[in-house]
Amino acid sequence: MERRLAAILAADVAGYSRLMEADEEATLSSLGAYRQVIDGLIEIHRGRVFGTAGDSVIAEFASPVEAVRCAVAVQEQIEDQNKSLPEAQKMHFRIGVNLGDVMVEGSDLLGDGVNIAARLEGLSDPGGICISGTVFDQVDGKLDLVFDDLGAQRVKNIAKPVRAYRVRLDKPVRANTPIAFSEIPLPDKPSIAVLPFTNMSADPEQEYFSDGVTDDIITALSRFDDLFVIARNSSFAYRNKAENVQKIAEDLGVGYVLEGGLRAADKRIRINTQLIDAKSGHHIWAERFDGGLEDVFALQDEISQKVASTVAGRLRVTAQERAQHKPAQNLQAYDYLLRGRSIVGDTDENNARAKQAYQKAIELDPGCARAYVGLSQHYMIDEFSNWGQAPERSRELVLECVEKAVALDKFDCEVQWRAGFAYTCRGEFEEAQIYLTRAVELNPNDADALTVMGVYLTAIGEASKAVDYCERAIRLNPFGPGYYLWNLATAYYCARQYEAVLLPMKEYVSRFPKFIRPRRVLAAAYAQLGRLEEARKETQTILEADPNTSLRVLREKDTTLFWKHQEDKDHWLEGLKKAGFPD
Repeated sequence: MERRLAAILAADVAGYSRLMEADEEATLSSLGAYRQVIDGLIEIHRGRVFGTAGDSVIAEFASPVEAVRCAVAVQEQIEDQNKSLPEAQKMHFRIGVNLGDVMVEGSDLLGDGVNIAARLEGLSDPGGICISGTVFDQVDGKLDLVFDDLGAQRVKNIAKPVRAYRVRLDKPVRANTPIAFSEIPLPDKPSIAVLPFTNMSADPEQEYFSDGVTDDIITALSRFDDLFVIARNSSFAYRNKAENVQKIAEDLGVGYVLEGGLRAADKRIRINTQLIDAKSGHHIWAERFDGGLEDVFALQDEISQKVASTVAGRLRVTAQERAQHKPAQNLQAYDYLLRGRSIVGDTDENNARAKQAYQKAIELDPGCARAYVGLSQHYMIDEFSNWGQAPERSRELVLECVEKAVALDKFDCEVQWRAGFAYTCRGEFEEAQIYLTRAVELNPNDADALTVMGVYLTAIGEASKAVDYCERAIRLNPFGPGYYLWNLATAYYCARQYEAVLLPMKEYVSRFPKFIRPRRVLAAAYAQLGRLEEARKETQTILEADPNTSLRVLREKDTTLFWKHQEDKDHWLEGLKKAGFPD
């Protein structure tokens, strides 16, 4: 029998039996989503899954360094994914890594080398990594990690004790290995380098395809004005070089690095991508794409568009979170802009805070067009909610801000779509169409522009087209803001697809339980489906939060939706009447 040396990674879910007992279907569904992340990271780190049973994954790596890197990436990505889930739905994996002799039987690997990895996994804490002494000897000094020596461990069915080490994920950087990160000052906006995607196929001819995907992603990202993207010739200089991501980022002066791998076989292609925060080395996002090779260029376009839009969305959110945690005295115009974006205008107080941030950005940079359109959105909230100044004055300020922004920058996609949204909410649909069409032309990969185009199309009575735009926005950026779900659900309702409303609206309500106005869409959809008990329960929740809501008020001034045609408004009010809204 053939034997060889291999690095083996074994992983399973802590408390899997308890999760299955509580809810089998939800657990299996969640496990599938986690497995997609894990399998993608294994491929990126040049590993191969050769065993799965229930909740377990066993993979082979040619290098113990890559196996440990992969294990760390998996735990970081899973921790990030868990943050957005309720406690009962979170999964925590335990991982063991061993380097040892294995026997080869077809595509399977057997022997103590595999068994020890599984035993080490059992020694690991949930969310942790345990490695053998043989792995430690190979990775110590090569990875910026801290290890705890657990000593010799006796494990089941292994005659000799196994030296074991715990990877300290809470202290990823070795104290004696400082990382210089200030050679090139970072730009004042999110900056990224896209490294050449690795061709993992046996066919070297696929190199052109991986290069093409990389090129397209760089081009697509470059259309986002709020990103700083390193040019192709600079990032391609690192092809096949054994530099770590942090060193590359330091050389290029960027805060983020996107890398990936491509495998093509049997007329199918799989591409794995991961976005890395270069300063910390942590993985922010990872995704896997699968498709057929019948139309190579269509697949290439689809991948580059989705990666670009998703990455742009994640970088925007990360930048906004960082701005929120900066001391106010250290903020500059761009940081105030980000701070304004991150504040949801759900109350009079929060809306005022957002306006103050935008006004401060304008004070520091009078030419900041995006601050003006951001300010316009919050004056619009004042108008509809009777907050701030008189509604008439707020309405005037909306238009003043929009006109100022457009005059400052006619080629900024965000300025165009925000202007289009403002005009949609004013019922000035011809103006809205001009700005939104321009926004989509400037950047067809900007999910925000697409979803606002969906709002406009819903408002003018073209709900079927609106559904297409809203669905595309979510496909391009599945991590987008919650209003993507609200917009999609509204388009479904207006297209008479009532059953389709429920999934996005339930997701929205679970993420934003304090937001009451969107629940009107859910109540109306339940009513149109004849599910009156559920409709009236939603209506009760709405009326408890806002006792002044009535059909009369919504007929006169509906701040949820805007209509060009009376029949569309009547259809909306019909659903609310069935749901039990008072006259």
